[in-house]
Amino acid sequence: METRQIEVTCPCCQQRLSIDVRTERVLRHWSPKALDEAGKPKVGEKDWDQALSKVKDRESSGTTKLDQFLDSERGKAQRLEEKFREAQKKLDRPEGE
Repeated sequence: METRQIEVTCPCCQQRLSIDVRTERVLRHWSPKALDEAGKPKVGEKDWDQALSKVKDRESSGTTKLDQFLDSERGKAQRLEEKFREAQKKLDRPEGE
């Protein structure tokens, strides 16, 4: 798989930049104080809590969307059946009506 982003250090301000290679845009940046000894961003408990919250929100919204879709699909069969009956009635009526 081809790498689509690179990480570099700005020579002026020493910030660590994550850059999208295709769009040439800065995706993220970290100050030198926010990096550990290996040059990777420090991750604290607050960051983990935010990530966990996002995952839970995504999971609950996915369940809600699935339920809405299933309700729509169940109703679709009934709506199609009703349209079929209406078309059948039109077909059975004589031309003059």
